[in-house]
Amino acid sequence: MTATATAAASPPLTPSRRPSTVAGLQHTMTLAWRSLVQIKHNPMELLDLSIQPVMFVLLFTFVFGGAIAGSPGDYLLFALPGIIVQNAFFATMTTGFGLNHDLTKGVFDRLRSLPIARWAPLAGRILADTVKQAWSVTLLLGVGMVLGFRLGDNGIVGLLGAFALLLAFSLAAAWISVLVGVLVSEPDKVQIFGFMVIFPLTFTSNAFVPTETMPGWLQAWVEVNPVTVLADALRGLLVAGPVAGPVVQSLIWAAVLAAIFAPLSVRALRRRG
Repeated sequence: MTATATAAASPPLTPSRRPSTVAGLQHTMTLAWRSLVQIKHNPMELLDLSIQPVMFVLLFTFVFGGAIAGSPGDYLLFALPGIIVQNAFFATMTTGFGLNHDLTKGVFDRLRSLPIARWAPLAGRILADTVKQAWSVTLLLGVGMVLGFRLGDNGIVGLLGAFALLLAFSLAAAWISVLVGVLVSEPDKVQIFGFMVIFPLTFTSNAFVPTETMPGWLQAWVEVNPVTVLADALRGLLVAGPVAGPVVQSLIWAAVLAAIFAPLSVRALRRRG
């Protein structure tokens, strides 16, 4: 009787007020900083984004450069934008890897139980990985400059445009990684997916060799491959060649990827939560 009376006298519970957009952005920045600070305790994460790309630049330039383009210097002008694109695709897998690690270890659930915007943990993870992407691109361009790579007539404007385009495309492509990270049971499976999909995708493109050197039946796919489109856009911005067409096609590809995989990722994350 007393318990019933107490329950009747208690006021109904009201849902807590959702954080404002500004507060959500602050939460996102805080969680992004958390992801970046973790590099101090796990420096191998940054080494993965640094050593592997540099190795690709050195090996492709000095091993294949003479055979494909006649000299390592000429090949570097052609291949460096393609290597940057390949590295960007592989770097997006770190988003899914880190997300899956947080999900399987319960970190993501603890973050979502805090009085913060529900989208902040995922947005913070993606933002932090975008910063890592920028670091990786800067490193590749720096190594390329040391080896003899020089910007074309577009100069700094082309460089900034290439940065912006690559990061925008990476943000869209990261949703594929997010979906994989939510669906698989272990972080290592995200990396397995990356090697199974990204390696064939990048090597069946003109990232490393001209399209006309490939068999005719393969050229049809190479010309519409998003890696080819993005590599051509970066070549136009950084070195020389068409710019408007490849840039527009790259943005269309980015919009399509985001439109397909972002809703699927959010739905899968809600079901898992």
